[in-house]
Amino acid sequence: MSFLVKITRHFDAIIGPGVMLLYPLYASMRAIESPSTLDDQQWLTYWVLYSLITLFELSCWTILQWLPFWPYVKMLFCMWLVLPIFNGAAYIYENVVRKYVKIGWLIEPVPGYPEGHRKVMQMMSLDARKSVERYIEKYGPDAFERVVRAVRITIHTLYVT
Repeated sequence: MSFLVKITRHFDAIIGPGVMLLYPLYASMRAIESPSTLDDQQWLTYWVLYSLITLFELSCWTILQWLPFWPYVKMLFCMWLVLPIFNGAAYIYENVVRKYVKIGWLIEPVPGYPEGHRKVMQMMSLDARKSVERYIEKYGPDAFERVVRAVRITIHTLYVT
């Protein structure tokens, strides 16, 4: 029983390195070997965010040592960044970094897609978003709007009928 208590008490120290370092390392190596640049963006963004978290920890350690839940908060946040179901690193890149940071300087948000398009694109994976961006560049935003309308009609027909 005491073995289970120790594992539970040190769950972050047992699972944390795998979630925050080993899996991202493995996925980063796979991304380097893949021909696609989309997964490179996910993992480069993850490592930048992980570095910022580490710098925050080093800078604020005197305060963080008094917060017993900090390691769990960090682990959960890193899980959100890492796990493909959430795609957190790509989300932060698209919604924070890409809008506000350009070549290291803080700038005003760049006017992008209409609000409806942004909401649809936020629900997509990084690969799907890049495909949609290429589609919009090639055919224009009106063509994308027609596709979105057609999907809404199809979904409405499937669930209402």
